[in-house]
Amino acid sequence: MGSSAALIFSTLGGIYLLALLLRFLLQVAKADFYNPVSQAVFRITDPMVRIFRSFIPGYKGIDFSTIVLAYLVEAAGICVLIILYGGSIPSLGYVVTWAFVGVVYFIVNIYYWALLASIIMSFVMMFSGSMNPHPILRLIWQLTEPVMAPVRKIIPPMGGLDFSPIFIFIGIQIIQNFLLSTFGITSQHAMVIIGI
Repeated sequence: MGSSAALIFSTLGGIYLLALLLRFLLQVAKADFYNPVSQAVFRITDPMVRIFRSFIPGYKGIDFSTIVLAYLVEAAGICVLIILYGGSIPSLGYVVTWAFVGVVYFIVNIYYWALLASIIMSFVMMFSGSMNPHPILRLIWQLTEPVMAPVRKIIPPMGGLDFSPIFIFIGIQIIQNFLLSTFGITSQHAMVIIGI
């Protein structure tokens, strides 16, 4: 019973945490606010973000209340999942550390899947003959552009092919390996940390 409740909680918590992190990353990327996906993310997250924004100020268009809320949701998620799996509430240091690791790992995963989706959808669009990108694809491009642009300056497209995603995937792999080796993430950690 506890594992079923943990699975449901982890799924719902993961969706909400994904929405919060997407909201933060889309703001950093200055993505189209009026995109239907952006609007959905905004509607899901706004009630709680508005409360946090009342005492956590933003800076230069970056809404720090969103990332703080995401961190707290991750921390609360770790505590609840440990309890649902039959464990006892861990120490504050444990929760603080693993909430940070979980949020960073989740952000890295968002970029990994966004880049993968961008590549696949670009090929589909190219072979379908449609040159009008879907709003989701447009938003994915806007999300990944701040990461892609610096790499493109070093490795420009050659023969019409953009090789920058390859180097970003390598960078993502290095970050994931660093987190796995430094913090010794195990399957037990993955069960209670949303986003890993």
